[in-house]
Amino acid sequence: MLDIKSKLVLKILQKECSGGAYKIVEAKDIISCMPSKFRVDSDGLDNILIYLERQEYISIKYDDDGVYCLCVLPFGNEVLENENNQKKERNLPPFWLLILSIF
Repeated sequence: MLDIKSKLVLKILQKECSGGAYKIVEAKDIISCMPSKFRVDSDGLDNILIYLERQEYISIKYDDDGVYCLCVLPFGNEVLENENNQKKERNLPPFWLLILSIF
């Protein structure tokens, strides 16, 4: 299960690294994309990225002083897609309300 900050970082990386391709991303760019309420420093971002890599959400080819070459793995994309589907299902009215509205 992902915490809010890890999920935000994963979403940012998914937008940056579309198509499963490796991309070079700077730490400052990831941090600047995060909402101010959830901002982290570079050490905090390092910890989040290490966690995401260990859980096989992302793959990091290299890390060089705040510059990363990474991609989002299929499992990371799947987790975010499942979350989006769950949000859509929660927004739909219950089935019995649809049936009652017909009558």
